[in-house]
Amino acid sequence: MIGNILVCFLLQVAFTAGLIILFGFLIALCNKKFYANFGNYGRTVCYISGAIGTPLHECAHALFCLIFGHKINQIKLFQISSDDGTLGFVSHSYNRRNIYQRIGNFFIGIAPIVVISSVLYLLAWLLWPDFVAQVKGSFQISDFATDIVGIFEDIFKLVITFFSCAATWQWWLFVIIGMFLALHMTLSAADIKGALDGIVFLLIATLAVDVILGIISDSLLTVFTQKVLYIAGYLLCFLTLSLIISIVAVVISYMFRKIKI
Repeated sequence: MIGNILVCFLLQVAFTAGLIILFGFLIALCNKKFYANFGNYGRTVCYISGAIGTPLHECAHALFCLIFGHKINQIKLFQISSDDGTLGFVSHSYNRRNIYQRIGNFFIGIAPIVVISSVLYLLAWLLWPDFVAQVKGSFQISDFATDIVGIFEDIFKLVITFFSCAATWQWWLFVIIGMFLALHMTLSAADIKGALDGIVFLLIATLAVDVILGIISDSLLTVFTQKVLYIAGYLLCFLTLSLIISIVAVVISYMFRKIKI
């Protein structure tokens, strides 16, 4: 029983919070390289893209503040700051003794990754239902668990397929809108700090639920874990599309760099 509880707990965490952290890190690297390739124009490009991407980033934080019962004290959807470069923010407060609200800190912190990825997935589904079906069919959580190298090989193949559609208007529309959004999925230091505070309580709560379910019935815990992994499959699709558009953004920035040189 203890072994099954531990395995289920690790699977749930690895393919929910773990996926968000992994893909969030990769997307942040892409975005950092994107702006670096624009050199002295990087800040200007950031302001231009931020006019669209930043409001959605901050709205994502605000949405999860409401879901987890946090009080929104102040919100700035977009600003051009000459002090620290902050384009927007959401100031919120909560009861530190409330476990639900403490867990909410994790989801509030990583909200832009989840929400913007979901919006990109919806946009892709509206423009390219066949491509989205291919993305969904390419990734299964079981494959990710047993063949992580193969998953990244599949991502590379999807990038190739993605570029093969560059002659269509749908491709250009998705790339333009997608870049404005994906470039502002990156979490700030404050976002990461808040998420780290919440993840401790999230892990404790998840383990407690698993222990209770495991004591009641191993099969009940297994079914619960399967449901979590089923949802994680969609999360993987969302994040994969976001990573692809981030890779495309880096490629475009390299083209600009070469032309400039």
